[in-house]
Amino acid sequence: MVSVTSSEASRSRSKKVCVIGAGPAGLVSARELRKEGHKVVVLEQNDDVGGQWLYQPNVEEEDPLGRSSVSVNGALKVHSSIYSSLRLTSPREIMGYSDFPFLAKKGRDMRRFPGHKELWLYLKDFSEAFGLKEMIRFNVRVEFVGEEEKEKENAKRWIVRSREKLNGKVVEEIFDAVVVATGHYSHPRLPSIKGMDSWKRKQIHSHVYRVPDPFRNEVVVVVGNSMSGQDISMELVEVAKEVHLSAKSLDISSGLSKVISKHPNLLIHPQIESLEDDGRVIFEDGSCVVADTILYCTGYSYKFPFLESKGRVEVDDDRVGPLFEHTFPPCLSPSLSFVGIPRKLIGFPFFEAQAKWIAQVLSGKSSLPSSDQMLQSVADFYRSRDLAGVPKHNTHDIADFTYCDKYADYVGFPHLEEWRKRLCLSALNNSQENLETYRDSWDDHELLQEALQSSHFTNLNC
Repeated sequence: MVSVTSSEASRSRSKKVCVIGAGPAGLVSARELRKEGHKVVVLEQNDDVGGQWLYQPNVEEEDPLGRSSVSVNGALKVHSSIYSSLRLTSPREIMGYSDFPFLAKKGRDMRRFPGHKELWLYLKDFSEAFGLKEMIRFNVRVEFVGEEEKEKENAKRWIVRSREKLNGKVVEEIFDAVVVATGHYSHPRLPSIKGMDSWKRKQIHSHVYRVPDPFRNEVVVVVGNSMSGQDISMELVEVAKEVHLSAKSLDISSGLSKVISKHPNLLIHPQIESLEDDGRVIFEDGSCVVADTILYCTGYSYKFPFLESKGRVEVDDDRVGPLFEHTFPPCLSPSLSFVGIPRKLIGFPFFEAQAKWIAQVLSGKSSLPSSDQMLQSVADFYRSRDLAGVPKHNTHDIADFTYCDKYADYVGFPHLEEWRKRLCLSALNNSQENLETYRDSWDDHELLQEALQSSHFTNLNC
Protein backbone atom coordinates (compact mmCIF):
# COMPACT_ATOMS: atom_id res chain seq x y z
CA MET A 1 0.00 0.00 0.00
CA VAL A 2 1.05 3.55 -0.66
CA SER A 3 1.70 5.54 2.50
CA VAL A 4 1.40 9.31 2.64
CA THR A 5 4.61 10.64 4.14
CA SER A 6 4.50 14.37 3.57
CA SER A 7 1.98 16.90 4.80
CA GLU A 8 1.71 18.26 1.25
CA ALA A 9 0.76 14.86 -0.13
CA SER A 10 -1.65 14.40 2.73
CA ARG A 11 -3.36 17.70 1.98
CA SER A 12 -3.63 16.92 -1.73
CA ARG A 13 -5.50 13.72 -0.94
CA SER A 14 -7.55 15.13 1.88
CA LYS A 15 -11.25 15.50 1.17
CA LYS A 16 -13.97 17.47 2.87
CA VAL A 17 -16.40 14.72 3.85
CA CYS A 18 -19.89 14.85 5.29
CA VAL A 19 -20.97 11.86 7.41
CA ILE A 20 -24.72 11.65 7.96
CA GLY A 21 -25.48 10.07 11.33
CA ALA A 22 -23.58 9.67 14.61
CA GLY A 23 -24.57 6.10 15.42
CA PRO A 24 -22.24 3.09 15.48
CA ALA A 25 -21.54 3.27 11.72
CA GLY A 26 -21.21 7.05 11.57
CA LEU A 27 -18.90 7.36 14.57
CA VAL A 28 -16.36 4.84 13.36
CA SER A 29 -16.58 6.30 9.85
CA ALA A 30 -15.73 9.74 11.21
CA ARG A 31 -12.77 8.31 13.11
CA GLU A 32 -11.37 6.42 10.14
CA LEU A 33 -11.86 9.33 7.74
CA ARG A 34 -10.07 11.72 10.06
CA LYS A 35 -7.32 9.17 10.65
CA GLU A 36 -6.81 9.08 6.88
CA GLY A 37 -6.40 12.87 6.80
CA HIS A 38 -9.84 13.95 5.66
CA LYS A 39 -11.72 16.94 7.02
CA VAL A 40 -14.91 15.51 8.52
CA VAL A 41 -18.26 17.02 9.46
CA VAL A 42 -20.85 14.73 11.04
CA LEU A 43 -24.48 15.81 10.92
CA GLU A 44 -26.67 14.24 13.60
CA GLN A 45 -30.40 14.90 14.02
CA ASN A 46 -30.47 14.07 17.75
CA ASP A 47 -28.80 15.82 20.67
CA ASP A 48 -26.24 13.09 21.39
CA VAL A 49 -24.35 10.23 19.79
CA GLY A 50 -25.70 6.71 19.57
CA GLY A 51 -28.15 6.67 16.70
CA GLN A 52 -30.55 3.79 17.24
CA TRP A 53 -29.07 3.23 20.71
CA LEU A 54 -30.05 6.68 21.96
CA TYR A 55 -33.28 5.67 23.66
CA GLN A 56 -36.30 7.88 22.98
CA PRO A 57 -39.06 7.07 25.48
CA ASN A 58 -41.55 9.66 24.22
CA VAL A 59 -43.27 8.46 21.06
CA GLU A 60 -46.61 10.25 21.38
CA GLU A 61 -45.97 12.49 18.35
CA GLU A 62 -45.08 9.57 16.08
CA ASP A 63 -47.68 7.89 13.89
CA PRO A 64 -48.47 4.48 15.49
CA LEU A 65 -47.54 2.71 12.26
CA GLY A 66 -44.65 5.04 11.43
CA ARG A 67 -46.21 6.09 8.16
CA SER A 68 -44.26 8.78 6.32
CA SER A 69 -47.36 10.91 5.69
CA VAL A 70 -46.89 12.44 9.14
CA SER A 71 -43.12 12.74 8.88
CA VAL A 72 -40.97 15.81 8.47
CA ASN A 73 -39.52 15.93 4.95
CA GLY A 74 -39.93 12.16 4.75
CA ALA A 75 -38.02 11.61 7.99
CA LEU A 76 -39.75 10.21 11.06
CA LYS A 77 -39.94 12.29 14.22
CA VAL A 78 -38.63 9.38 16.31
CA HIS A 79 -35.44 7.71 15.08
CA SER A 80 -34.86 5.02 17.70
CA SER A 81 -36.89 1.82 17.76
CA ILE A 82 -35.44 0.67 21.08
CA TYR A 83 -37.95 -0.44 23.74
CA SER A 84 -37.36 0.01 27.45
CA SER A 85 -36.50 -3.58 28.40
CA LEU A 86 -34.40 -4.39 25.35
CA ARG A 87 -31.20 -6.33 25.99
CA LEU A 88 -28.53 -7.28 23.49
CA THR A 89 -29.00 -10.55 21.65
CA SER A 90 -25.22 -10.97 21.32
CA PRO A 91 -22.64 -11.08 24.13
CA ARG A 92 -20.72 -7.87 24.71
CA GLU A 93 -17.38 -9.56 23.94
CA ILE A 94 -18.12 -9.75 20.20
CA MET A 95 -19.62 -6.26 19.89
CA GLY A 96 -16.64 -3.94 20.26
CA TYR A 97 -14.56 -2.19 17.63
CA SER A 98 -11.16 -3.78 16.98
CA ASP A 99 -9.19 -1.49 19.31
CA PHE A 100 -11.92 -0.56 21.79
CA PRO A 101 -13.40 -3.62 23.52
CA PHE A 102 -16.85 -3.43 25.07
CA LEU A 103 -15.71 -3.91 28.66
CA ALA A 104 -17.89 -4.35 31.73
CA LYS A 105 -17.45 -1.31 33.97
CA LYS A 106 -18.11 -1.13 37.69
CA GLY A 107 -21.20 0.87 38.57
CA ARG A 108 -22.80 0.12 35.22
CA ASP A 109 -24.66 -2.81 33.67
CA MET A 110 -21.98 -5.51 33.83
CA ARG A 111 -24.04 -8.36 32.35
CA ARG A 112 -22.70 -10.17 29.28
CA PHE A 113 -25.95 -9.33 27.50
CA PRO A 114 -26.56 -5.84 28.88
CA GLY A 115 -29.49 -3.51 28.37
CA HIS A 116 -29.53 -0.95 25.58
CA LYS A 117 -28.30 1.89 27.79
CA GLU A 118 -24.97 0.14 28.32
CA LEU A 119 -24.29 -0.03 24.59
CA TRP A 120 -25.17 3.65 24.28
CA LEU A 121 -22.69 4.41 27.06
CA TYR A 122 -20.07 2.36 25.21
CA LEU A 123 -20.62 4.51 22.13
CA LYS A 124 -20.30 7.66 24.24
CA ASP A 125 -17.06 6.26 25.70
CA PHE A 126 -15.80 5.55 22.18
CA SER A 127 -16.68 9.06 21.04
CA GLU A 128 -14.91 10.64 23.99
CA ALA A 129 -11.84 8.39 23.80
CA PHE A 130 -11.17 9.42 20.21
CA GLY A 131 -12.36 13.03 20.41
CA LEU A 132 -15.14 12.57 17.89
CA LYS A 133 -17.64 15.09 19.27
CA GLU A 134 -15.62 18.00 17.92
CA MET A 135 -16.59 16.82 14.43
CA ILE A 136 -20.31 16.46 15.17
CA ARG A 137 -23.09 19.01 14.77
CA PHE A 138 -26.05 17.90 16.84
CA ASN A 139 -29.76 18.68 16.37
CA VAL A 140 -29.25 19.03 12.63
CA ARG A 141 -31.55 17.28 10.18
CA VAL A 142 -30.27 16.68 6.65
CA GLU A 143 -32.94 17.67 4.15
CA PHE A 144 -31.15 17.41 0.80
CA VAL A 145 -28.08 15.75 -0.65
CA GLY A 146 -27.44 16.16 -4.37
CA GLU A 147 -24.65 16.56 -6.86
CA GLU A 148 -23.26 20.00 -7.58
CA GLU A 149 -24.16 20.71 -11.19
CA LYS A 150 -20.69 21.99 -12.08
CA GLU A 151 -17.96 19.48 -11.44
CA LYS A 152 -14.64 20.75 -10.11
CA GLU A 153 -11.60 19.31 -11.86
CA ASN A 154 -13.65 16.33 -13.11
CA ALA A 155 -14.53 15.43 -9.52
CA LYS A 156 -18.09 15.17 -8.27
CA ARG A 157 -18.99 17.39 -5.34
CA TRP A 158 -22.10 17.33 -3.23
CA ILE A 159 -24.54 19.94 -2.00
CA VAL A 160 -25.74 19.14 1.51
CA ARG A 161 -28.62 21.19 2.89
CA SER A 162 -29.49 20.81 6.54
CA ARG A 163 -31.80 22.45 9.03
CA GLU A 164 -31.00 23.20 12.65
CA LYS A 165 -33.87 21.76 14.66
CA LEU A 166 -33.72 24.31 17.46
CA ASN A 167 -33.99 27.51 15.41
CA GLY A 168 -34.94 26.35 11.92
CA LYS A 169 -31.81 27.81 10.34
CA VAL A 170 -31.00 26.27 6.96
CA VAL A 171 -27.36 25.69 6.06
CA GLU A 172 -26.12 24.72 2.60
CA GLU A 173 -22.58 23.43 2.13
CA ILE A 174 -20.41 21.80 -0.52
CA PHE A 175 -18.53 18.56 0.24
CA ASP A 176 -16.14 16.46 -1.78
CA ALA A 177 -17.78 13.31 -0.51
CA VAL A 178 -20.78 12.12 1.50
CA VAL A 179 -20.94 9.01 3.65
CA VAL A 180 -24.49 7.91 4.51
CA ALA A 181 -24.64 6.19 7.92
CA THR A 182 -28.28 6.66 8.89
CA GLY A 183 -29.04 3.10 9.99
CA HIS A 184 -31.88 0.84 8.91
CA TYR A 185 -34.06 0.28 11.98
CA SER A 186 -36.24 3.40 11.90
CA HIS A 187 -38.69 3.22 9.00
CA PRO A 188 -41.27 0.47 9.65
CA ARG A 189 -41.88 -2.18 7.05
CA LEU A 190 -45.54 -3.14 7.09
CA PRO A 191 -47.31 -6.15 5.60
CA SER A 192 -50.23 -5.88 3.21
CA ILE A 193 -53.25 -7.48 4.89
CA LYS A 194 -56.84 -7.45 3.67
CA GLY A 195 -58.87 -5.04 5.82
CA MET A 196 -55.81 -3.48 7.45
CA ASP A 197 -56.62 0.09 6.36
CA SER A 198 -60.22 -0.05 7.63
CA TRP A 199 -59.68 -1.98 10.88
CA LYS A 200 -60.95 0.35 13.60
CA ARG A 201 -59.03 -0.93 16.60
CA LYS A 202 -55.48 -0.14 17.64
CA GLN A 203 -52.61 -0.98 15.28
CA ILE A 204 -48.99 -0.08 16.01
CA HIS A 205 -45.55 -1.02 14.76
CA SER A 206 -42.87 -2.09 17.22
CA HIS A 207 -41.02 1.11 16.22
CA VAL A 208 -43.21 2.94 18.75
CA TYR A 209 -43.49 0.14 21.33
CA ARG A 210 -41.74 1.05 24.58
CA VAL A 211 -43.36 -0.61 27.62
CA PRO A 212 -46.07 -3.27 28.11
CA ASP A 213 -48.36 -1.37 30.51
CA PRO A 214 -50.67 0.17 27.84
CA PHE A 215 -51.65 -3.36 26.79
CA ARG A 216 -52.71 -4.57 30.22
CA ASN A 217 -55.73 -6.94 30.06
CA GLU A 218 -55.88 -6.61 26.27
CA VAL A 219 -55.99 -9.28 23.60
CA VAL A 220 -52.93 -8.54 21.50
CA VAL A 221 -51.92 -10.04 18.16
CA VAL A 222 -48.17 -9.80 17.56
CA VAL A 223 -47.30 -10.11 13.88
CA GLY A 224 -43.80 -11.41 13.20
CA ASN A 225 -41.68 -14.08 14.82
CA SER A 226 -38.39 -12.17 14.80
CA MET A 227 -36.25 -11.78 17.92
CA SER A 228 -38.09 -8.56 18.74
CA GLY A 229 -41.45 -10.22 18.13
CA GLN A 230 -40.55 -13.02 20.51
CA ASP A 231 -39.08 -10.70 23.16
CA ILE A 232 -42.07 -8.36 23.09
CA SER A 233 -44.50 -11.30 23.21
CA MET A 234 -42.74 -12.66 26.30
CA GLU A 235 -43.00 -9.25 27.92
CA LEU A 236 -46.66 -8.72 27.00
CA VAL A 237 -47.75 -12.14 28.22
CA GLU A 238 -47.17 -10.95 31.79
CA VAL A 239 -49.76 -8.13 31.52
CA ALA A 240 -52.04 -8.87 28.56
CA LYS A 241 -55.13 -11.08 28.73
CA GLU A 242 -53.94 -13.02 25.68
CA VAL A 243 -51.04 -12.75 23.26
CA HIS A 244 -51.42 -14.31 19.82
CA LEU A 245 -48.15 -14.59 17.90
CA SER A 246 -48.63 -14.74 14.13
CA ALA A 247 -45.67 -16.32 12.32
CA LYS A 248 -44.80 -17.12 8.71
CA SER A 249 -44.04 -20.67 9.76
CA LEU A 250 -45.29 -22.79 12.63
CA ASP A 251 -41.97 -24.66 12.58
CA ILE A 252 -40.64 -22.78 15.60
CA SER A 253 -37.54 -23.19 17.76
CA SER A 254 -37.58 -25.41 20.81
CA GLY A 255 -36.88 -22.30 22.87
CA LEU A 256 -40.10 -20.63 21.74
CA SER A 257 -42.01 -23.90 22.19
CA LYS A 258 -40.89 -23.99 25.83
CA VAL A 259 -42.15 -20.43 26.36
CA ILE A 260 -45.53 -21.20 24.78
CA SER A 261 -45.97 -24.33 26.90
CA LYS A 262 -45.18 -22.29 30.01
CA HIS A 263 -47.73 -19.52 29.32
CA PRO A 264 -51.31 -20.64 28.56
CA ASN A 265 -52.20 -17.11 27.37
CA LEU A 266 -49.50 -17.17 24.64
CA LEU A 267 -50.64 -18.85 21.44
CA ILE A 268 -48.99 -19.34 18.06
CA HIS A 269 -50.84 -18.84 14.75
CA PRO A 270 -50.06 -18.82 11.04
CA GLN A 271 -50.15 -15.58 9.06
CA ILE A 272 -53.20 -13.33 9.03
CA GLU A 273 -55.71 -13.82 6.24
CA SER A 274 -57.83 -10.72 6.93
CA LEU A 275 -58.93 -8.13 9.47
CA GLU A 276 -62.67 -7.70 9.94
CA ASP A 277 -64.67 -4.62 10.91
CA ASP A 278 -66.01 -6.32 14.04
CA GLY A 279 -62.46 -6.65 15.44
CA ARG A 280 -61.83 -10.22 14.36
CA VAL A 281 -58.41 -11.25 13.16
CA ILE A 282 -58.76 -14.23 10.85
CA PHE A 283 -55.71 -16.44 10.35
CA GLU A 284 -54.83 -18.51 7.28
CA ASP A 285 -55.90 -21.75 8.99
CA GLY A 286 -59.41 -20.36 9.52
CA SER A 287 -59.04 -19.70 13.23
CA CYS A 288 -59.83 -16.24 14.52
CA VAL A 289 -59.61 -14.01 17.56
CA VAL A 290 -61.23 -10.70 18.50
CA ALA A 291 -58.26 -8.44 19.25
CA ASP A 292 -57.85 -5.08 20.94
CA THR A 293 -54.46 -4.36 19.40
CA ILE A 294 -52.30 -5.59 16.53
CA LEU A 295 -48.59 -5.02 17.07
CA TYR A 296 -46.46 -5.39 13.94
CA CYS A 297 -42.93 -6.70 14.56
CA THR A 298 -42.35 -6.88 10.83
CA GLY A 299 -39.00 -5.22 10.43
CA TYR A 300 -37.76 -2.05 8.82
CA SER A 301 -37.13 -0.56 5.40
CA TYR A 302 -34.22 1.38 3.97
CA LYS A 303 -35.12 4.99 3.25
CA PHE A 304 -33.00 7.99 2.32
CA PRO A 305 -35.55 10.80 1.90
CA PHE A 306 -32.84 13.45 1.65
CA LEU A 307 -30.91 11.84 -1.24
CA GLU A 308 -31.38 13.10 -4.80
CA SER A 309 -29.35 10.72 -6.93
CA LYS A 310 -31.30 11.19 -10.19
CA GLY A 311 -32.26 7.54 -10.17
CA ARG A 312 -28.72 6.22 -9.78
CA VAL A 313 -29.40 4.91 -6.27
CA GLU A 314 -32.86 3.54 -5.63
CA VAL A 315 -34.63 1.45 -3.01
CA ASP A 316 -36.68 -1.28 -4.66
CA ASP A 317 -38.44 -3.55 -2.15
CA ASP A 318 -35.61 -2.90 0.33
CA ARG A 319 -32.88 -3.58 -2.22
CA VAL A 320 -30.64 -0.51 -2.16
CA GLY A 321 -28.79 -0.28 -5.39
CA PRO A 322 -26.91 -0.65 -7.36
CA LEU A 323 -24.20 -0.68 -4.68
CA PHE A 324 -20.81 -2.31 -5.21
CA GLU A 325 -20.21 -4.47 -2.13
CA HIS A 326 -23.24 -2.76 -0.52
CA THR A 327 -21.13 0.41 -0.29
CA PHE A 328 -20.40 2.37 -3.47
CA PRO A 329 -22.92 3.34 -6.19
CA PRO A 330 -20.85 2.62 -9.34
CA CYS A 331 -21.92 5.77 -11.17
CA LEU A 332 -21.35 8.04 -8.16
CA SER A 333 -18.30 6.45 -6.57
CA PRO A 334 -16.22 7.11 -4.64
CA SER A 335 -17.73 10.44 -3.63
CA LEU A 336 -20.94 8.83 -2.36
CA SER A 337 -20.88 5.79 -0.11
CA PHE A 338 -23.01 3.94 2.43
CA VAL A 339 -21.91 2.36 5.70
CA GLY A 340 -23.98 -0.26 7.49
CA ILE A 341 -26.35 -1.41 4.75
CA PRO A 342 -25.75 -5.17 5.23
CA ARG A 343 -27.70 -6.85 8.01
CA LYS A 344 -27.16 -10.02 10.05
CA LEU A 345 -23.45 -9.45 10.54
CA ILE A 346 -21.34 -8.76 13.62
CA GLY A 347 -21.96 -5.08 13.12
CA PHE A 348 -19.28 -2.97 14.76
CA PRO A 349 -16.20 -4.75 13.32
CA PHE A 350 -17.89 -4.74 9.92
CA PHE A 351 -18.65 -1.01 10.09
CA GLU A 352 -15.02 -0.41 11.01
CA ALA A 353 -13.62 -2.41 8.09
CA GLN A 354 -16.07 -0.73 5.74
CA ALA A 355 -15.15 2.73 7.04
CA LYS A 356 -11.42 2.05 6.59
CA TRP A 357 -12.05 1.01 3.00
CA ILE A 358 -14.03 4.15 2.21
CA ALA A 359 -11.46 6.40 3.87
CA GLN A 360 -8.59 4.83 1.90
CA VAL A 361 -10.46 4.92 -1.41
CA LEU A 362 -11.10 8.64 -0.90
CA SER A 363 -7.45 9.30 -0.05
CA GLY A 364 -6.18 7.32 -3.02
CA LYS A 365 -4.54 4.54 -1.02
CA SER A 366 -7.06 2.05 -2.35
CA SER A 367 -8.81 2.02 -5.69
CA LEU A 368 -12.10 0.73 -7.03
CA PRO A 369 -12.76 -1.28 -10.19
CA SER A 370 -14.22 0.54 -13.18
CA SER A 371 -17.87 1.54 -13.11
CA ASP A 372 -18.73 -1.22 -15.61
CA GLN A 373 -16.90 -3.82 -13.54
CA MET A 374 -18.70 -2.73 -10.38
CA LEU A 375 -22.08 -2.86 -12.12
CA GLN A 376 -21.30 -6.36 -13.36
CA SER A 377 -20.33 -7.41 -9.84
CA VAL A 378 -23.66 -6.12 -8.52
CA ALA A 379 -25.57 -7.93 -11.29
CA ASP A 380 -23.72 -11.17 -10.51
CA PHE A 381 -24.55 -10.79 -6.81
CA TYR A 382 -28.23 -10.18 -7.54
CA ARG A 383 -28.28 -13.24 -9.78
CA SER A 384 -26.72 -15.40 -7.07
CA ARG A 385 -29.34 -14.23 -4.55
CA ASP A 386 -32.15 -14.93 -7.00
CA LEU A 387 -30.81 -18.43 -7.75
CA ALA A 388 -30.59 -19.09 -4.00
CA GLY A 389 -34.26 -18.15 -3.65
CA VAL A 390 -33.55 -15.11 -1.48
CA PRO A 391 -36.44 -12.59 -1.66
CA LYS A 392 -35.47 -9.17 -2.95
CA HIS A 393 -36.26 -7.51 0.38
CA ASN A 394 -33.62 -9.76 2.00
CA THR A 395 -30.90 -8.75 -0.47
CA HIS A 396 -28.75 -7.18 2.26
CA ASP A 397 -29.25 -9.95 4.85
CA ILE A 398 -25.78 -11.44 4.56
CA ALA A 399 -25.39 -13.77 7.58
CA ASP A 400 -21.87 -14.68 6.48
CA PHE A 401 -18.75 -14.20 8.62
CA THR A 402 -16.48 -14.24 5.59
CA TYR A 403 -18.15 -11.15 4.20
CA CYS A 404 -16.58 -8.92 6.84
CA ASP A 405 -13.24 -10.49 5.97
CA LYS A 406 -13.69 -9.47 2.35
CA TYR A 407 -13.81 -5.83 3.39
CA ALA A 408 -10.82 -6.37 5.63
CA ASP A 409 -8.82 -7.73 2.70
CA TYR A 410 -9.40 -4.51 0.76
CA VAL A 411 -7.45 -2.52 3.34
CA GLY A 412 -5.22 -5.05 5.08
CA PHE A 413 -7.47 -5.16 8.14
CA PRO A 414 -7.41 -8.36 10.27
CA HIS A 415 -10.11 -10.94 9.72
CA LEU A 416 -12.77 -11.60 12.33
CA GLU A 417 -11.27 -13.59 15.18
CA GLU A 418 -12.36 -17.20 15.46
CA TRP A 419 -13.44 -16.69 19.06
CA ARG A 420 -15.71 -13.85 17.96
CA LYS A 421 -17.41 -16.06 15.38
CA ARG A 422 -17.76 -18.98 17.80
CA LEU A 423 -19.18 -16.81 20.60
CA CYS A 424 -21.73 -15.42 18.15
CA LEU A 425 -22.84 -18.91 17.09
CA SER A 426 -22.88 -20.11 20.69
CA ALA A 427 -25.26 -17.33 21.71
CA LEU A 428 -27.46 -17.93 18.66
CA ASN A 429 -27.70 -21.65 19.36
CA ASN A 430 -28.41 -21.03 23.04
CA SER A 431 -31.24 -18.62 22.15
CA GLN A 432 -32.80 -21.26 19.93
CA GLU A 433 -32.88 -23.73 22.82
CA ASN A 434 -33.38 -21.44 25.81
CA LEU A 435 -35.20 -18.34 24.63
CA GLU A 436 -36.14 -17.02 28.06
CA THR A 437 -32.82 -17.63 29.79
CA TYR A 438 -30.00 -17.53 27.21
CA ARG A 439 -28.90 -14.02 28.15
CA ASP A 440 -28.27 -15.02 31.77
CA SER A 441 -27.37 -18.70 31.53
CA TRP A 442 -24.74 -20.06 29.14
CA ASP A 443 -22.19 -22.87 28.91
CA ASP A 444 -19.48 -21.28 26.74
CA HIS A 445 -17.16 -20.51 29.67
CA GLU A 446 -14.03 -21.95 28.05
CA LEU A 447 -14.63 -20.02 24.86
CA LEU A 448 -15.26 -16.86 26.87
CA GLN A 449 -11.90 -17.27 28.62
CA GLU A 450 -10.21 -17.74 25.25
CA ALA A 451 -11.75 -14.48 24.10
CA LEU A 452 -10.76 -12.57 27.23
CA GLN A 453 -7.15 -13.79 26.89
CA SER A 454 -6.93 -12.65 23.26
CA SER A 455 -5.03 -9.52 22.22
CA HIS A 456 -8.38 -7.74 21.73
CA PHE A 457 -8.71 -7.60 25.52
CA THR A 458 -5.12 -7.84 26.73
CA ASN A 459 -3.54 -5.15 24.52
CA LEU A 460 -5.61 -2.31 25.93
CA ASN A 461 -4.35 1.11 24.93
CA CYS A 462 -7.64 2.90 25.12
